[in-house]
Amino acid sequence: MIYLKSYTLPTLEEELDLAERYWSRKAGGNPHPAAYPYGIFPYKGLRRIEFSEVTIFCGGNGSGKSTLLNLIAESLGLPRITPFNTSPYFREYIERMCKWEVPEKRGVAPGSAIFTSDDVFYGLIDRRVENFETEDRRREAEEVYREEKAKMMQGETFKFRSLADYEDLVKRLEVRHKTMSKYVTAHAGQLTTPDSNGQYALNFFRDHFRDDCLFLLDEPENSLSPKYQKEVAKLIEDYARFFGCQFVISTHSPFFLSMKGALLYDLDSRPAAVKRWWELENMIMTYELFAANRDKFEQEKRD
Repeated sequence: MIYLKSYTLPTLEEELDLAERYWSRKAGGNPHPAAYPYGIFPYKGLRRIEFSEVTIFCGGNGSGKSTLLNLIAESLGLPRITPFNTSPYFREYIERMCKWEVPEKRGVAPGSAIFTSDDVFYGLIDRRVENFETEDRRREAEEVYREEKAKMMQGETFKFRSLADYEDLVKRLEVRHKTMSKYVTAHAGQLTTPDSNGQYALNFFRDHFRDDCLFLLDEPENSLSPKYQKEVAKLIEDYARFFGCQFVISTHSPFFLSMKGALLYDLDSRPAAVKRWWELENMIMTYELFAANRDKFEQEKRD
């Protein structure tokens, strides 16, 4: 399913014209703001981008992959979990110079979103913080249980004088009829099973993908082992093929770059161009690394 059909970026002349007409007055006479996101894409010759079910932006650090995803996400009003690096010029840049095309009747489906590596990282941190807090509550509940159990063992009787003593009575009865484990879990909750970074990242995508949506993914390979990268790549292929989803991805990962049917834009080339995955510079470098060490792999197989 195609929810985003095309996205058009300004030329250098259009950037300069806007700066001269608008920002020179608004910014106190500064004729050309050298601020994000100005001055990135015109120098790459990147103008109109057409999209497929799976479209990938690839390139080295600083090539503009994440910036492009942020422009698209903000243009379409896609929700995000964590904030991104922006500037006062960002919104005007989108509204005055960028253009995009979505199906007139259908538009972008509810549930569409942008997910970044920061979302996974901060989600993992939140999970660990929750476990720390749960551990504190469990220690407090264990101490309460021991104190009440000690009173019972010493033969201390409970005297119910008024409704103000009701909670203490309930606590005493719970301690009498429950094991420490059940009491602590009832009052402090259960620790979340600790995932590795990769396991959490894998489950993050499994939990957040929905049918019939547009998803923007910024470097989803972060925290994922090669095995899990393959699993997420297969998940993306399946959601695009069988569940009516469209994906726009920025990535360095060979497992994502080589997905079947993906449309690849190489932001390192001048001008930026559509390429096949085996024509990309980082894929060629990966191939050369393994080709130069082919004998070691062959020897490993023989042994």
